Amino acid sequence: MAPAAPFNPPAADLPGKPFVPEWIPPPVTKETHNFAQLQSVDLSLMDSEDPAVVDGLVQQVKKAIRDDGFLFLENYGVSLEQLHRQFALAQYLYSNISDEDKSRLLFHPETGSWSGYKHPYGFKRHQGPLDGIEQFNWYRPDWEDRSRTPSCLHPFMDEIEAFLPSVNRRLLTLFSRVLELPDDWLWDNVQSHGSPTSEGYFRHALFRPASRGLRMHGHTDFGLTTLLFSVPVSCLQIWGRDEQWHYVLL
Repeated sequence: MAPAAPFNPPAADLPGKPFVPEWIPPPVTKETHNFAQLQSVDLSLMDSEDPAVVDGLVQQVKKAIRDDGFLFLENYGVSLEQLHRQFALAQYLYSNISDEDKSRLLFHPETGSWSGYKHPYGFKRHQGPLDGIEQFNWYRPDWEDRSRTPSCLHPFMDEIEAFLPSVNRRLLTLFSRVLELPDDWLWDNVQSHGSPTSEGYFRHALFRPASRGLRMHGHTDFGLTTLLFSVPVSCLQIWGRDEQWHYVLL
Protein backbone atom coordinates (compact mmCIF):
# COMPACT_ATOMS: atom_id res chain seq x y z
CA MET A 1 0.00 0.00 0.00
CA ALA A 2 1.40 3.39 -0.97
CA PRO A 3 1.10 6.12 1.69
CA ALA A 4 -1.04 9.22 1.36
CA ALA A 5 0.11 12.83 1.17
CA PRO A 6 2.54 14.02 3.89
CA PHE A 7 1.60 15.88 7.04
CA ASN A 8 3.73 17.54 9.73
CA PRO A 9 5.27 14.54 11.53
CA PRO A 10 6.06 14.19 15.21
CA ALA A 11 9.73 14.71 15.97
CA ALA A 12 11.88 11.67 16.57
CA ASP A 13 12.55 13.04 20.06
CA LEU A 14 9.00 13.65 21.28
CA PRO A 15 8.87 15.29 24.73
CA GLY A 16 8.61 12.73 27.51
CA LYS A 17 9.49 9.82 25.23
CA PRO A 18 12.78 8.06 24.52
CA PHE A 19 14.61 9.17 21.41
CA VAL A 20 13.76 7.07 18.34
CA PRO A 21 16.15 7.29 15.38
CA GLU A 22 14.42 7.96 12.09
CA TRP A 23 13.87 5.05 9.74
CA ILE A 24 15.87 5.48 6.52
CA PRO A 25 14.23 3.80 3.52
CA PRO A 26 16.40 1.28 1.69
CA PRO A 27 17.27 2.03 -1.94
CA VAL A 28 14.71 0.91 -4.49
CA THR A 29 15.49 -2.55 -5.78
CA LYS A 30 17.54 -2.82 -8.96
CA GLU A 31 16.32 -6.36 -9.64
CA THR A 32 14.62 -6.89 -12.99
CA HIS A 33 12.35 -9.82 -12.24
CA ASN A 34 9.01 -10.34 -13.96
CA PHE A 35 7.10 -8.18 -11.49
CA ALA A 36 3.36 -8.56 -11.02
CA GLN A 37 1.45 -5.70 -12.62
CA LEU A 38 -0.98 -4.94 -9.82
CA GLN A 39 -3.90 -2.57 -10.16
CA SER A 40 -3.29 0.75 -8.39
CA VAL A 41 -6.45 1.57 -6.44
CA ASP A 42 -7.07 5.14 -5.24
CA LEU A 43 -9.13 4.59 -2.09
CA SER A 44 -9.89 8.32 -1.80
CA LEU A 45 -12.25 7.93 -4.77
CA MET A 46 -14.68 6.37 -2.30
CA ASP A 47 -15.34 9.92 -1.12
CA SER A 48 -16.40 11.18 -4.55
CA GLU A 49 -19.87 12.69 -4.85
CA ASP A 50 -20.03 11.43 -8.43
CA PRO A 51 -21.65 7.95 -8.49
CA ALA A 52 -19.91 7.19 -11.78
CA VAL A 53 -16.48 7.69 -10.17
CA VAL A 54 -17.34 5.38 -7.28
CA ASP A 55 -18.79 2.76 -9.63
CA GLY A 56 -15.63 2.93 -11.74
CA LEU A 57 -13.59 2.24 -8.60
CA VAL A 58 -15.80 -0.74 -7.71
CA GLN A 59 -15.43 -2.19 -11.21
CA GLN A 60 -11.65 -1.70 -11.08
CA VAL A 61 -11.45 -3.56 -7.77
CA LYS A 62 -13.62 -6.40 -9.06
CA LYS A 63 -11.16 -6.86 -11.93
CA ALA A 64 -8.12 -6.65 -9.62
CA ILE A 65 -9.57 -9.26 -7.26
CA ARG A 66 -10.38 -11.57 -10.15
CA ASP A 67 -7.06 -11.14 -11.98
CA ASP A 68 -4.53 -10.65 -9.17
CA GLY A 69 -6.06 -11.37 -5.78
CA PHE A 70 -4.06 -8.41 -4.42
CA LEU A 71 -4.69 -4.66 -4.42
CA PHE A 72 -2.14 -1.86 -4.40
CA LEU A 73 -3.83 0.94 -2.44
CA GLU A 74 -3.06 4.65 -2.66
CA ASN A 75 -4.46 7.60 -0.69
CA TYR A 76 -5.85 5.44 2.09
CA GLY A 77 -5.48 8.03 4.85
CA VAL A 78 -2.01 7.27 6.29
CA SER A 79 0.77 9.75 5.56
CA LEU A 80 4.35 8.91 4.71
CA GLU A 81 5.49 10.34 8.05
CA GLN A 82 3.00 8.28 10.05
CA LEU A 83 4.09 5.15 8.22
CA HIS A 84 7.80 5.84 8.66
CA ARG A 85 7.27 6.52 12.36
CA GLN A 86 5.91 2.99 12.75
CA PHE A 87 8.88 1.62 10.80
CA ALA A 88 11.16 3.59 13.12
CA LEU A 89 9.41 2.11 16.16
CA ALA A 90 9.90 -1.39 14.75
CA GLN A 91 13.57 -0.65 14.25
CA TYR A 92 13.75 0.78 17.78
CA LEU A 93 12.03 -2.31 19.20
CA TYR A 94 14.56 -4.78 17.81
CA SER A 95 17.48 -2.61 18.92
CA ASN A 96 16.16 -2.24 22.48
CA ILE A 97 14.09 -5.29 23.42
CA SER A 98 15.71 -7.02 26.37
CA ASP A 99 16.84 -10.63 26.37
CA GLU A 100 14.41 -11.15 29.24
CA ASP A 101 11.49 -9.93 27.12
CA LYS A 102 12.62 -12.02 24.13
CA SER A 103 12.47 -15.12 26.30
CA ARG A 104 9.37 -14.16 28.28
CA LEU A 105 7.34 -13.14 25.22
CA LEU A 106 8.57 -15.82 22.79
CA PHE A 107 5.79 -16.92 20.46
CA HIS A 108 4.09 -20.34 20.41
CA PRO A 109 3.25 -20.84 16.71
CA GLU A 110 2.32 -24.49 17.26
CA THR A 111 -0.83 -23.25 19.03
CA GLY A 112 -1.99 -21.43 15.90
CA SER A 113 -1.37 -18.01 17.48
CA TRP A 114 1.58 -15.84 16.51
CA SER A 115 1.21 -13.63 19.59
CA GLY A 116 4.53 -12.37 20.95
CA TYR A 117 8.13 -12.19 19.79
CA LYS A 118 9.49 -14.14 16.80
CA HIS A 119 13.25 -14.63 16.82
CA PRO A 120 15.25 -14.32 13.55
CA TYR A 121 15.79 -18.09 13.33
CA GLY A 122 12.87 -19.51 11.42
CA PHE A 123 9.16 -19.86 12.09
CA LYS A 124 9.28 -22.42 14.88
CA ARG A 125 9.72 -21.81 18.60
CA HIS A 126 13.06 -23.63 18.64
CA GLN A 127 15.84 -21.87 16.78
CA GLY A 128 16.64 -23.12 13.29
CA PRO A 129 18.67 -21.59 10.44
CA LEU A 130 18.98 -17.80 10.46
CA ASP A 131 16.30 -16.13 8.33
CA GLY A 132 16.84 -12.53 9.49
CA ILE A 133 13.12 -11.92 10.12
CA GLU A 134 12.21 -10.52 13.56
CA GLN A 135 8.59 -9.81 14.46
CA PHE A 136 6.38 -8.85 17.34
CA ASN A 137 2.68 -9.68 16.97
CA TRP A 138 -0.16 -8.12 18.98
CA TYR A 139 -3.40 -10.07 19.44
CA ARG A 140 -6.43 -9.05 21.52
CA PRO A 141 -4.97 -10.18 24.93
CA ASP A 142 -1.75 -8.26 24.23
CA TRP A 143 -3.63 -4.97 23.86
CA GLU A 144 -5.53 -5.62 27.07
CA ASP A 145 -2.50 -6.56 29.22
CA ARG A 146 0.52 -4.28 28.88
CA SER A 147 2.76 -6.90 30.54
CA ARG A 148 2.39 -9.02 27.38
CA THR A 149 4.28 -6.41 25.31
CA PRO A 150 7.98 -5.40 25.27
CA SER A 151 8.72 -2.88 28.00
CA CYS A 152 10.77 -0.73 25.62
CA LEU A 153 7.60 0.02 23.59
CA HIS A 154 5.39 1.02 26.53
CA PRO A 155 6.06 4.79 26.06
CA PHE A 156 4.82 4.52 22.46
CA MET A 157 1.65 2.46 22.83
CA ASP A 158 -0.55 5.54 22.31
CA GLU A 159 1.01 6.09 18.87
CA ILE A 160 0.76 2.43 17.90
CA GLU A 161 -2.90 2.14 18.91
CA ALA A 162 -3.79 5.42 17.15
CA PHE A 163 -2.21 4.18 13.90
CA LEU A 164 -4.35 1.08 13.54
CA PRO A 165 -8.04 1.88 12.90
CA SER A 166 -7.60 4.28 10.01
CA VAL A 167 -7.77 2.02 6.93
CA ASN A 168 -9.77 -1.16 7.33
CA ARG A 169 -13.31 0.18 7.62
CA ARG A 170 -13.18 2.13 4.35
CA LEU A 171 -11.68 -0.89 2.64
CA LEU A 172 -14.49 -3.12 3.92
CA THR A 173 -17.04 -0.61 2.65
CA LEU A 174 -15.46 -0.89 -0.78
CA PHE A 175 -15.49 -4.68 -0.62
CA SER A 176 -19.16 -4.64 0.44
CA ARG A 177 -19.94 -2.66 -2.70
CA VAL A 178 -17.90 -5.09 -4.81
CA LEU A 179 -20.08 -7.89 -3.38
CA GLU A 180 -23.23 -5.78 -4.03
CA LEU A 181 -24.05 -5.68 -0.32
CA PRO A 182 -25.01 -2.73 1.91
CA ASP A 183 -21.99 -0.55 2.72
CA ASP A 184 -21.62 -1.69 6.34
CA TRP A 185 -22.40 -5.35 5.79
CA LEU A 186 -18.85 -6.73 6.09
CA TRP A 187 -18.06 -4.37 8.97
CA ASP A 188 -21.21 -5.33 10.88
CA ASN A 189 -21.38 -9.05 10.08
CA VAL A 190 -17.84 -10.32 9.41
CA GLN A 191 -15.35 -7.93 10.99
CA SER A 192 -14.79 -8.66 14.68
CA HIS A 193 -14.63 -5.77 17.16
CA GLY A 194 -13.44 -4.96 20.64
CA SER A 195 -9.71 -4.11 20.46
CA PRO A 196 -7.43 -2.12 18.12
CA THR A 197 -7.07 -5.21 15.93
CA SER A 198 -10.29 -7.01 16.94
CA GLU A 199 -9.63 -10.75 16.55
CA GLY A 200 -6.84 -10.09 14.06
CA TYR A 201 -3.32 -9.00 14.82
CA PHE A 202 -0.81 -6.21 14.22
CA ARG A 203 2.84 -6.88 13.44
CA HIS A 204 6.05 -4.88 13.68
CA ALA A 205 8.57 -6.70 11.51
CA LEU A 206 12.22 -6.13 10.70
CA PHE A 207 14.19 -7.96 8.04
CA ARG A 208 17.97 -8.07 8.03
CA PRO A 209 19.23 -9.74 4.84
CA ALA A 210 20.97 -12.91 5.94
CA SER A 211 21.15 -15.03 2.81
CA ARG A 212 19.52 -15.44 -0.56
CA GLY A 213 16.81 -17.98 -1.18
CA LEU A 214 13.45 -19.03 0.22
CA ARG A 215 12.61 -17.73 3.70
CA MET A 216 8.88 -18.50 3.93
CA HIS A 217 6.91 -21.09 2.01
CA GLY A 218 3.71 -20.28 0.16
CA HIS A 219 0.82 -19.87 2.55
CA THR A 220 -2.66 -18.45 3.05
CA ASP A 221 -3.40 -15.63 5.48
CA PHE A 222 -6.56 -16.40 7.43
CA GLY A 223 -8.79 -13.40 8.04
CA LEU A 224 -10.79 -10.81 6.21
CA THR A 225 -7.92 -8.54 5.11
CA THR A 226 -4.12 -8.47 5.29
CA LEU A 227 -2.54 -5.00 4.97
CA LEU A 228 1.13 -4.76 3.96
CA PHE A 229 2.64 -1.30 4.01
CA SER A 230 4.97 -0.03 1.32
CA VAL A 231 8.74 -0.49 1.30
CA PRO A 232 10.75 -0.34 -1.97
CA VAL A 233 12.15 -3.87 -1.90
CA SER A 234 11.24 -7.04 -3.76
CA CYS A 235 10.61 -10.06 -1.56
CA LEU A 236 6.89 -10.89 -1.63
CA GLN A 237 5.76 -13.20 -4.41
CA ILE A 238 2.25 -13.99 -5.57
CA TRP A 239 0.95 -16.90 -7.67
CA GLY A 240 -0.45 -15.52 -10.92
CA ARG A 241 -3.24 -16.71 -13.17
CA ASP A 242 -0.47 -17.84 -15.53
CA GLU A 243 0.55 -20.34 -12.81
CA GLN A 244 3.88 -18.59 -12.26
CA TRP A 245 5.35 -16.85 -9.20
CA HIS A 246 5.69 -13.09 -9.66
CA TYR A 247 7.57 -10.67 -7.40
CA VAL A 248 5.62 -7.74 -6.00
CA LEU A 249 7.38 -4.42 -5.54
CA LEU A 250 5.69 -2.88 -2.49
